[in-house]
Amino acid sequence: MAKVSKVKVTQVGSPIGRSKDQRATLIGLGLNKMHRSCELEDTPAVRGMIEKVGHLLRVEYIS
Repeated sequence: MAKVSKVKVTQVGSPIGRSKDQRATLIGLGLNKMHRSCELEDTPAVRGMIEKVGHLLRVEYIS
């Protein structure tokens, strides 16, 4: 069985003044308030969402 790697994302930037799609991306990542964290599986879809709103996030890769 392959070990699934994870990504811990923490919201450090405010969505105020951002476009609706960036706000929706944060919600899709499970974040909606400042300084909240969420651990997600490291998939191409999650990486794409992180890239889209990376300026609002702190990302840590967990092996």
